[in-house]
Amino acid sequence: MTSPSAAKTTPATGPAPDAATDSAAGPVPETGPRRGRRAAKLSGDERQHAILVAAERLLGEKDFADVTIDDLARGAGISRPTFYFYFASKQAVLLTLLDQVAHEAEKRTADVFSELPTAPATAWRKAIEAFTGTFAAHRGVSLAAAAARSSEPELAAEWATLTNRWIDATAAAIRAERDRGASPAGPEPRRLASALNLLNERVITAALTGLDPAGTPRAAEALADAVEDTVETLLHIWLTSIYGAVPADS
Repeated sequence: MTSPSAAKTTPATGPAPDAATDSAAGPVPETGPRRGRRAAKLSGDERQHAILVAAERLLGEKDFADVTIDDLARGAGISRPTFYFYFASKQAVLLTLLDQVAHEAEKRTADVFSELPTAPATAWRKAIEAFTGTFAAHRGVSLAAAAARSSEPELAAEWATLTNRWIDATAAAIRAERDRGASPAGPEPRRLASALNLLNERVITAALTGLDPAGTPRAAEALADAVEDTVETLLHIWLTSIYGAVPADS
């Protein structure tokens, strides 16, 4: 999947700065004794990957607004100038991370709708679990993207692109279920798909913030249960909205 940030993550023409000897950041920490040999240098792909790894770790510790370019460069073991060789901004880093998370979720849902004719409830459960589980596994990225959409136009555009793709897939599945007589007539499929996907977005985000329905913070150890409860609640709403009742898998 191509992200709007792709152009920003392509290294510029010419040799990349040497991350292993960058004077501004100091040498990249070694993981073992040197044994008299020069420390291995990171390749361009490894530096870019190191930035993304550092960003996801930092987003698990602090809000996106509080993450700085210096934090990202330091976490990746490179200098600030080297960071800008790979990304134009921290927003470009978040765009790339969001793109990766979305791609992971879509891989997990690639074949789920093939089960609709024989096991509709199972198919929809797998689809909801895939998205809920993937965004929960990348909680920091998910919450940062949700929070930044209101102030970052590129991020908002990327999220809209992803959401529309998921809505299209849901609408196609609803039409297929109606065509085979498994689902009754109802709201226009894409309108229904839009409502269901937007509901998912809001409910999953709420669960990942660690708040219960009353707005009270949950203990960290209760987050997994909150995510599981979210899947069950969303599944019930989706099945009753699409089928009029919870279908029995045959």
